[in-house]
Amino acid sequence: MKFKRSNKAGFTLIEIFVVVTIIGLLAAIAFSNFVIARDNSRLTVITTNLREIESAKEQWAIDNKKGTGAPVDNLNDLKPYLRRELANVVDEIYEANAIGTPATASLPVKLGSYPAGSQIAAP
Repeated sequence: MKFKRSNKAGFTLIEIFVVVTIIGLLAAIAFSNFVIARDNSRLTVITTNLREIESAKEQWAIDNKKGTGAPVDNLNDLKPYLRRELANVVDEIYEANAIGTPATASLPVKLGSYPAGSQIAAP
């Protein structure tokens, strides 16, 4: 007894190329969305840190009877007034600045729409 073998027992090379191309496109879209989400998350952390610094500056100024324009010499002066340790996400450098002047963060790398070397001011 002989069995007939079918020649249609597999995928053609074109079908495999189409599937690989579709998977590649989906991976590219997912990767770009991941990068955007990561940058947005990092910017949110930096903004939260800047708000924390501003709040600490206000408390420091009240406790030390300092007015607008009084310099904050060092970020370490504000450590007792910070509710939490500042999270460093891209080795950014924070400047407290004087009372009444928003704190800033200097970015060493491109982050979202901010180019490397730019500063983000406290909201």
